[in-house]
Amino acid sequence: MTSVGSKPKLAVWKFASCDGCQLTFLDCEDELLAMAEGMEIAYFPEATSAEVEGPYDVSLVEGSITTAHDAERIHEIREQSRLLVTIGACATSGGIQALRNVADVREWIPLVYATPGFISTLETSTPIADHVQVDLELRGCPISKSQLVETVSALLNARRPRIPTTSVCVECKARGTPCVAVAEGTPCLGPVTQSGCGAICPAYGRGCYGCFGPMESPNMAALARQWRELGVENADLVRALRTFNANAPAFRDASAELTR
Repeated sequence: MTSVGSKPKLAVWKFASCDGCQLTFLDCEDELLAMAEGMEIAYFPEATSAEVEGPYDVSLVEGSITTAHDAERIHEIREQSRLLVTIGACATSGGIQALRNVADVREWIPLVYATPGFISTLETSTPIADHVQVDLELRGCPISKSQLVETVSALLNARRPRIPTTSVCVECKARGTPCVAVAEGTPCLGPVTQSGCGAICPAYGRGCYGCFGPMESPNMAALARQWRELGVENADLVRALRTFNANAPAFRDASAELTR
């Protein structure tokens, strides 16, 4: 990955986000110390003021693109990065701030900010992949600690990370959790959501909230039929789909269809 005798350089970048995915990285603690022995954390303002110039072997990018300046900055980061990995719902789908994509941003800015004239923002919130080539995506709001460790370890060892693409339902089965939709009649996004959280919400009797975004080839029509059978109105399913991953194509298109 780098020249002989030098450590790979890792950089962590932030765009529009809550910092939760970067905090997941810091929460790795013992694993992070072990990883630091095999790499150089060259740029990570959340953790250190030290800065090493690029190019970087791996860049982890958190957050969505919401300003013209950030739309330019992500291209600069891409040019400095051999591998670019987006982390979290904001970076991979536009985040909860992508709710602006189905509204008039100019209409609500005066309702939120006392001095609207100071606000310079794009009409939309978009994922990093809409602007530059992305080598790998890590889903979640926030991302999974174990998936992050697996990803960094794999990239440092020149192998492909083992990241599941199955649904949350598979995780429920693996941990022996009864289906909350079948057993309790609780609306759940688990059948269309990518696994990665360990099915935390269903384990506590709650329906999945879709934090990890749509799984590969989700059957959104079947989910809508199931929710209707549970007595849920289309408007409530639309609200469920328009949260952390509102702009993920499968969720976005399904919610748009339900509002027609």
